[in-house]
Amino acid sequence: MKAKNLYYAMAVAGAMAVAVPANAQDVFVDEATTVTEFTCDNTSHYFSNWRNNWFIELSAGINQPMVERSNNPIVQRKQMTVQYGFGFGRWVSPYVGFRIKAMGGPLHWTNALTQNGANGWTRSKHAQLQAELLWDMFNSIKGANDNRVFSIIPFVGLGGDANWDIRDAAGKPAVATNVFDDHGKEKNVVWTLPVSAGLQFRFRLCEYVDFFAEARACFYGDNWNGYAGGASIDGDVSVMGGFNFNIGGRNWGKFNQCEYVSQIAALNGQVNDLRAQLLACGQEVASLQAQLPCPEPVVQKDCVNAPLMSTVRFTINSAKIMPTEEVNIYNMAEWLKANPKEKVMVVGYADKDTGTAEYNLQLSEKRANAVADALINTYGIDANRLTVKYDGSDVQPYSTNDWNRIVIFTQK
Repeated sequence: MKAKNLYYAMAVAGAMAVAVPANAQDVFVDEATTVTEFTCDNTSHYFSNWRNNWFIELSAGINQPMVERSNNPIVQRKQMTVQYGFGFGRWVSPYVGFRIKAMGGPLHWTNALTQNGANGWTRSKHAQLQAELLWDMFNSIKGANDNRVFSIIPFVGLGGDANWDIRDAAGKPAVATNVFDDHGKEKNVVWTLPVSAGLQFRFRLCEYVDFFAEARACFYGDNWNGYAGGASIDGDVSVMGGFNFNIGGRNWGKFNQCEYVSQIAALNGQVNDLRAQLLACGQEVASLQAQLPCPEPVVQKDCVNAPLMSTVRFTINSAKIMPTEEVNIYNMAEWLKANPKEKVMVVGYADKDTGTAEYNLQLSEKRANAVADALINTYGIDANRLTVKYDGSDVQPYSTNDWNRIVIFTQK
């Protein structure tokens, strides 16, 4: 949005830069009138309010600890358990987001050696909290799309994990001696700092709800399960599914400066019209000065009272008057005040390439009424001097279709 406002400001500043010397110093320069060329890179920029694009998720699945991996077949035995998850986060752009993910549940595995001196089945309880970075792969590769049905989302995370109540099949403490504290007292909780990575497959159900399935691998220090041995890193693999609840839905504002090139070109044309009028008035004054002495110089009425702008342009699907167009309404109000007997017809139009004929008729009516209301309520013009008319998209004053999002003043 800032880029668009900058271009509008440049165009208006150009008009002011030409008009000020003429008013302040009566200096007229005979220069060729040129149109400024604008280029754009056709890049779309996305934005949203910080309150939008938050989500809450609930999930459940299974996990499999992978600890003390060795040639011992007992250690390699698979002991899958249930895992539950809760998370919340936000997409800061269509491509990147973050979430805070909490997971936990029971764990089962086989230790090579328990505190009681025997191999066997071991269990515990664990919970972890992860801060994760999300990347929407499809939006990044194929372009942003609020309504995409399927997305693949890689993620990485870092967090903390607590593993406690580590016991063997008989219910006895199964913590190995190398996780006792310095005072020889058994540790009740083993704390670790895991890192994780995974893939999420997201399916859009509606604007506010998504279903997802994700696979994750977490990596811990060797004493995560209360025993340090075998491989130097313990691991945990999980598969989970659940639902995302999108707060306010997924939506992004979009701005592409190339979409406004036609409006910028129209502003350039208006600036150049002003320069041509200024040059013509300067030549007239110079001609009168050459005839001095005379009682009083005669200035053509059209140079004094003619409206400087005869149109008010609008953006697509909008009846809101843009700040850059308010000067046109002001000029028309000043002309009406200077010519109290004149009456004006305010005619609204719409672009035939967008919307139905019925919708465009209503839109052109709103545009014409918005301009008339501004003349009446802001500048005190008598409503009896204005006639509001609206032609929708049935009449197209310009051959360039998007120029027809416009209100045109005509004399009655």
